[in-house]
Amino acid sequence: MRLEVSDWIGRSETTQDFVARGPFDRLAAMLDRERESVVPPMGHLLCFLPEAAQAEIGEDGHPKRGGIVPPIDLPMRMAAGSRVTFHAPMPFGVEAKRVSTIVDVSEKAGRTGRLVFLTVRHEVFAGETLCVTDEMDIVFRERSGNAQPLPAGERRVAEVSRTVEPTTALLFRFSALTYNAHRIHYDRDYAMNMEGYPGLVVHGPLLATLLMDHFRRHRPHDRVTGFDFRAQRPVHDLAPFTVNLVNTDAGADVWATDGDGYVAMAGKIRVT
Repeated sequence: MRLEVSDWIGRSETTQDFVARGPFDRLAAMLDRERESVVPPMGHLLCFLPEAAQAEIGEDGHPKRGGIVPPIDLPMRMAAGSRVTFHAPMPFGVEAKRVSTIVDVSEKAGRTGRLVFLTVRHEVFAGETLCVTDEMDIVFRERSGNAQPLPAGERRVAEVSRTVEPTTALLFRFSALTYNAHRIHYDRDYAMNMEGYPGLVVHGPLLATLLMDHFRRHRPHDRVTGFDFRAQRPVHDLAPFTVNLVNTDAGADVWATDGDGYVAMAGKIRVT
C-alpha cells in the first residue's frame, strides 16, 4: 500500500514501566563496567520492552505491526538512527512513562529499492519529570540487496579507539536485555538465507550503546546531555570492529567501524 502520511503523523500511545535495577546491573556486566547509581545514558533502551504474545510474532522475530505503527508493506526493518536528549537522570525504583508520537513517514528510492522512513519521538518520564527525549528513525525496505557487496565507505582517524569482538554471546545478551527477537541477530541461517546478510548483524542500538560506553570510559566525569547518531552500513559478526572518538569543544565525535574499517555508525555526543 502507498501511505497516506497525514493519516499517521501525530498519532501517539503511552506505555508504563517500572525501572528495576536488575536489568541495568546485567547491562553493566555485559559492558564490563561497575554497577550504575542511576540509569546510564542510552539505558532507556532497556525499558518499555515489547509484550506481544508469541502468536503475534512475525517470521522475522519482530511483533506483527500494529498500534501506532503504520501498516507499511515492506518486510524488512532496521534502526536507522536517533537524536537523543538527556534532560534529567532517571533513578531506579520509580514508575516510568513513555509517550510515543509519530513525527514523520516518508518514502524514498534507495540502492536496495523502495524505502519507507518512520520517525517516532519517545518522551520518557520518571514520575512527572521528563528524563529522555529520543527521536528515532526506523527504515523499512524490500527483501533484496544484502547479498551484493557494499561500496567502499568512509574512513576516519580517531584519538581513542577500542576493538570489540562481536561474539554470538554478546549479541545474544543484548537481545535478551532488550527482549529483541529479530532473527538477524541470532539465527545465522535466517540472516543469510532469508535476508541475504553474510553473517549475523550487530544491533544498531548495541553499537550506539557501545559508543556511549566508549565515551564514558574516556571522559567519566562529563555529564552527557545529548547523543545524535546515524547508521551508515551494517556490522556483522565475521570480524572484530572498533568504537572510536575524537574530542570536540561540545563533547565528542564518535563512530563505529565495520570489519573492513569503514564507518558503520557515526554520531555526536554533547556534554555540559
